[in-house]
Amino acid sequence: MEKIRFEVCANSLQSALAAQKGGADRIELCSQLKVGGVTPSAATIKMTIERLRIPVFILIRPRSGDFFYDDFDMSVMKEDIEIAKKYGAAGVVFGVLLADGNIDVKRTSELVKVARPMQVNFHRAFDRARSPLSALEDVIKTGADRILTSGQAKSASSGKTLLKSLVEKASDRIIIIAASGITPENVSELINSTGVREVHASCSVKQKSEMEWGTEIDTGKITTVTDAKVVSKLANVLINYPDAI
Repeated sequence: MEKIRFEVCANSLQSALAAQKGGADRIELCSQLKVGGVTPSAATIKMTIERLRIPVFILIRPRSGDFFYDDFDMSVMKEDIEIAKKYGAAGVVFGVLLADGNIDVKRTSELVKVARPMQVNFHRAFDRARSPLSALEDVIKTGADRILTSGQAKSASSGKTLLKSLVEKASDRIIIIAASGITPENVSELINSTGVREVHASCSVKQKSEMEWGTEIDTGKITTVTDAKVVSKLANVLINYPDAI
């Protein structure tokens, strides 16, 4: 049976190294997970790719908020894609919507063209699309390689009915990656009920800052980091799938 691929969403170089240590197959590198992730700095991209042995995909998202982008946003995204390519990223991750909630096939296709020969994942902008089955066909038209989705639900487990439909309708035309709320405890059942062959998780824990000094306006005393032990636990379940069911 084909191996289940396991991608970790890492918000820093440290998190990426932890993900690799724990047994992740691939990294989606970003920053600012609190807002759903935005593009990491050029230095973070360069240093992460230099230090990791596994493929690194770069999130291309110029700002938080919605996924309806103007010409300025598009220019930034194209430049960030070129930076990712320059430093040897294996892939990039992005998504563009129209104001009416449909996939912006034209602009997404432009970004896919800029990205090649890197791989392209269409991210969870998909989960804000108006009609998921129509959106599936539109993303396929763009030439993207994968769609990252929770099945338009708060978690992949809650969205497993739609995830199953997406996997079936996608067939071998595009890969569906299940995302959101995936843990070592629920991943086997999710795979079994949906048929997904790739999963995405942050495997993160809260980490208290070692900063001793602070004032009443401090907001950064707790950070989120990928935990190698959690990654390892999930990776071990996937290695043993389907025996782990």
